Amino acid sequence: MRSRTRIASVVALAGALFFGTAFQAHAVPVHLSAGHVDILDVDFADGALTLQVLDETGSAAVERAPGDVIFDVPPGAKRTNVPTTPAWSFLGTNGTAWVLPQSQVTGLLFAGWSTEGVPAGVLAGDKVDFNLTSVSGPGGFSVYTTSFGSPTVLFDSGDGLPDTRSVARNTHAHANWGFDAPGTYTATFTVTGVLASTGAIVTSGPQQFTFVVADA
Repeated sequence: MRSRTRIASVVALAGALFFGTAFQAHAVPVHLSAGHVDILDVDFADGALTLQVLDETGSAAVERAPGDVIFDVPPGAKRTNVPTTPAWSFLGTNGTAWVLPQSQVTGLLFAGWSTEGVPAGVLAGDKVDFNLTSVSGPGGFSVYTTSFGSPTVLFDSGDGLPDTRSVARNTHAHANWGFDAPGTYTATFTVTGVLASTGAIVTSGPQQFTFVVADA
């Protein structure tokens, strides 16, 4: 399903270029509110890295441009029991935060990332770098994992940006996506890599991802 979708996307883009029109974001973004989604879906083809959204919330997988999507964080994502210990100081205030969890929960997005579209041997080290370059919103934005109750912070807008994480090719992973307050957030990610053959840097360019966090 993933391969067929990507082929269809390439064909559609090729058709648009043939007729002299560029790819355009939809006038009305699609709201995603529950189910599986790879927010950061990385592909490499024809010498270029691309960063899209792989939407698997419906019956068929669909690749979407980040600007075509709004990720809804409903009131059910609100947590009022965030630990107030130093290890959790990156998340929330007074023990409250909104979290899309790294495990699947009914009624919430099960959000992660994928580098399964990057072929072996093309990029140096068989890896790419995820770069969070900017965040706008009413509070802090973070991406983290938990193991035995302890967090590992991957990205945190509260301690200065950019934040960079190396991710191996052929990775499919999930994490917690945290927000300190209700409101609208825009997070800008760029994916970069180095061509194994020439040492040249390739990049997806900056892509903006919008999250709407609801309190009620």
